[in-house]
Amino acid sequence: MNGEFGLMHVWTQGDWVTRGVFAVLLLMSLASWVVILIKALDVVRAKRQAARVESFWHSADMAEGLTKLGDADGNPFRQLAIEGREATAHHRAHKAQLHDSLDASDWISRALRNSIDATTGKLQAGLAILASVGSTAPFVGLFGTVWGIYHALMRIGSAGQASIDQVAGPIGEALIMTALGLAVAIPAVLGYNALVRGNKHILAKLGRFAHDLHAYHVTGARVTAARDEGNVVPLKKGA
Repeated sequence: MNGEFGLMHVWTQGDWVTRGVFAVLLLMSLASWVVILIKALDVVRAKRQAARVESFWHSADMAEGLTKLGDADGNPFRQLAIEGREATAHHRAHKAQLHDSLDASDWISRALRNSIDATTGKLQAGLAILASVGSTAPFVGLFGTVWGIYHALMRIGSAGQASIDQVAGPIGEALIMTALGLAVAIPAVLGYNALVRGNKHILAKLGRFAHDLHAYHVTGARVTAARDEGNVVPLKKGA
């Protein structure tokens, strides 16, 4: 758009309300893109970590398995394996106090569930920003449009005539605010949906890994060990 009817013209000719709406939409857009980029990197990183899970079950012991999962901070699969190991060791060490209330299966299940819940909270952090921006940005832009049209009509009324030249410019500039609201909201909604799908994929992998860990710590073998008996080297219990 040219300088006469472009965004800069809207900014320079608008009052403090118009500029405020413009600034709010800009901040909402920046916040959305920051969240989208950061969370997208987290999803990609978690998917790479999930790809190492099968190698964990081809390890000679737990220590080697944890090494194969990776040492990166915030690795949910490594943390899940550590939680399962520590829960098993804790139950064995305090069996006399715990056996009346919880058996090993329930104790380990709770530990793994707590780890998954913590990971779920981390994965969902920031998504509320995208949801808020996606639902409110169009209305913020619409408010800017209504305010701009109101002032445009006031100026036309003061002039005493309403030619097409007087109407087209102010009304068009006001409608720009609606377009800006949609331009902010659409990426936020699409980013939110994509991140939710990515998080569901990660949580599904994490739940399957937790299921296998639970079976391993309770029975001594993962659930799929029977199918992969020829390939998987069982982990050493208590390692």
